[in-house]
Amino acid sequence: MTLADNNFDFLVGTWSSKQRRLRKVLAGNDDWYELAATTRCWSIFDGGGNVDEVRFEDSSAGLTVRLYDPATDLWSLYWARPGTGLALPPTVGRFEADGCGRFYDDEEWEGQPIRVRFLWSEITPESCRWEQAFSTDQGKTWEPNWTADFTRTAL
Repeated sequence: MTLADNNFDFLVGTWSSKQRRLRKVLAGNDDWYELAATTRCWSIFDGGGNVDEVRFEDSSAGLTVRLYDPATDLWSLYWARPGTGLALPPTVGRFEADGCGRFYDDEEWEGQPIRVRFLWSEITPESCRWEQAFSTDQGKTWEPNWTADFTRTAL
């Protein structure tokens, strides 16, 4: 797979999105809330990285920095929010032969060790989908807790 096949160029541009978040994570509930967002994404390092800034309708915001390491063929994704700084560790992974990007890290949620997965899928020139899910059993089962369905508004 070449860098051109394994990058986030599809995301460069401006997007509107419908964000859905689970109200109580890892609590066995199915109560979601929705909010709209606008994302602006640009490429850095000749496609070896990119940055996106998201602004939610509730006036909150976030920033993702994605960096590619050709030696390992892995992307490291870093999330940041105003007032909270950079979330660590990065979520790390790659796009696979099926066209989906899968990225993982190990964190804690309310004192409990969890595995985190980001999934980029349904990628077309005009739309894509992102999902965050948590696992409490090392990835045997997943609970999606945040999704975003993106629609391109400009290049």
